[in-house]
Order: sequence, then C-alpha cells, then structure tokens
Amino acid sequence: MASQVIKQRLFGFSGGFTYPFSSFRFIRSHPVLYKFIIMPLLINLSVFSSVIYYGFNFFQNAILARIPQGDAWYWFLLNYFLVALGILLTLVLVFFSFAVVGSLIASPFNDILSERTELLLRGEISEEPFSWALFIKDAARTLTTESKKISLFILGMLLLLLLNLIPGIGSMLYSVLSFLWTVFFLIVEYNGYVFSRKRLTFAEQRRVILDRFSMMFGFGVGVFCILAIPFLQFLSIPLGVVGATRMIYDAKLIEEL
Repeated sequence: MASQVIKQRLFGFSGGFTYPFSSFRFIRSHPVLYKFIIMPLLINLSVFSSVIYYGFNFFQNAILARIPQGDAWYWFLLNYFLVALGILLTLVLVFFSFAVVGSLIASPFNDILSERTELLLRGEISEEPFSWALFIKDAARTLTTESKKISLFILGMLLLLLLNLIPGIGSMLYSVLSFLWTVFFLIVEYNGYVFSRKRLTFAEQRRVILDRFSMMFGFGVGVFCILAIPFLQFLSIPLGVVGATRMIYDAKLIEEL
C-alpha cells in the first residue's frame, strides 16, 4: 500500500514537472497565442537587459573600482573571485527579476493568455475581439492581486534571510527553505490566473493545491528549472501560464472549480 502511494506521488510529480516544458509544443501548435506572448516577452527582455547592464555597472563602480590594485598573484585571484561573485549575484538578480518583476508587469497579458488557452483546450473560439479599454480595466484588478502575492513572497524571502544568522546550519536551512518558498510562489502564481478567473477564495485555492500536491510541486520545480536555464528563462512566464492552465484542465480540476 505504501509503495503504491509512493508511485502515485512520483507519477504526479513527474507529470506536473513536464507541463511547463511540453507547453512549448502546445504554443507552437496554436499560433493564435503568439500575440499574447510577444508583449510579455519584450517586457522580459527589457527587464533582463536592464538588470544585466545596471547590475554589472554597479558592481564595477561600487566594488571593483574601490579595491586596491597590485601586480602580486593574490590581487589577480581576488579580482577573479570578485568578478565571478558579481556574475553570480547578477544571475540571482536576473532569476528573481523574471520570477517577480516580470510576472508583475506581464500579469495582465498572462490573464488573457490563460483564458485563451482554456478556450483552445475546450475546443471553443473566442468571439470577443481584443479591446484595449477592457484590457486596461482588467489590468488594474490583475495588478492589484499580483502585487499582494509578490509582496508576500518578498516578505517571506526577507524573513528567511534571518536564518543565515544561525551558526552552522543557518545557511543550509536558508537554501532549502528559500527554494521551497520560491517553488510555492511559482505554484500559486501561475495557477492563480485560473483560480482567480473561477473566483476561488484563498482557502479554496489552498485545498486544490494540497489535494494534488505532488503534481503541483512537480510543476513548480519545472518552472524553477526553466528560470534557472539561461535564455530559456525568457519563455518561463508564458510556459508557466500555459502549462498551469493545461495541467488544471487535464486533471479535470476546471470542472470542479
């Protein structure tokens, strides 16, 4: 009995994990979705370029420029180490800018992308033409919801930073818990477009996530992996939105919501 439960959970995890990756093929098969992806993609490219440019400039001007220079071998090693550290920190900033800032700015487009994906899965065609007036009206609601979720995520990450003050195991605890907190945020973030459209309360959303936790956790880890892959992270948001919508539909959760 225990082995059967483990197999079911592993199957649920692997199934959820593949949805963000397999959504690339789904999007390519439905060009009608392209117009809802191009704008968020351009936004993400702008965020990415800005973080890279200003991140390296800040590191160059604020840190490297103030370090004493010399011809000795240890000065070369120090500069080499600091450049590597600057690259690592910039990559971390890129990761969180895509996971947080990119999602916030692109959220109004993501809401439409999720809705149109659901219609395609149902075999329906949207008869409602795209309207900028309606888009701006809905965008205010979406941005308000996203701001609350992202504020909670950032607060959680700041609190977790305090774990580094614990001697010995503090850093290890921070690494594990910050990873789990980020995965949880990705689950809530991308499934939230469907949940919000179905007008689920937070308690109802939590029930749906916990009832199929293995699948949901696998999905969150899948999106996390895409975010960690250079250049593929440009597509992380649309793949996450489409993947979550497909996952909820295939699990027949939409009928239950």
